[in-house]
Amino acid sequence: MGSNERSKVQMTDDEVAEFLVRSRTATMATLNGDGTPHLVAMWFAVLDGVVWFETKARSQKAVNLRRDGRLTMMVEDGATYDTLRGVTLEGTATISEDPDELWRVGVDIWERYNGPYTEELAPLVEFMLHKRVAVRLDVERTRSWDHRKLGLDPIPLGGTTAEFL
Repeated sequence: MGSNERSKVQMTDDEVAEFLVRSRTATMATLNGDGTPHLVAMWFAVLDGVVWFETKARSQKAVNLRRDGRLTMMVEDGATYDTLRGVTLEGTATISEDPDELWRVGVDIWERYNGPYTEELAPLVEFMLHKRVAVRLDVERTRSWDHRKLGLDPIPLGGTTAEFL
């Protein structure tokens, strides 16, 4: 898709922000020591417009980010070409062991995936965050696409995988 075609499907900054806030799972890519990508599905937080993750302090992704802070994440949606949309964020990750930052990330993730946080849930969030660190993504490049902007006629869901959707 050339730059002219890409501009037709590119999301605005507000559309990107709304898409991320409403999405559930990201694919996170870090770099292993040998340069190969390490891809994992991740739940994430959005705090004041900034994407955060939480992960075990000794996880492979944390090891990778301590060595090389480059991180790419992608969130996508859509089951047919006419409904495909997504966002890719490229940038530098900062690992934080600050308990207040980790707590904010943990509570946001709890609410995004489980429901409203109350003080009675504090032990569960504490358990979830045990031996973990927070990871902030400082975005340097954003790419987005929303094929719904193309105005295509609806494409029926088909193919060998359709029955599983």
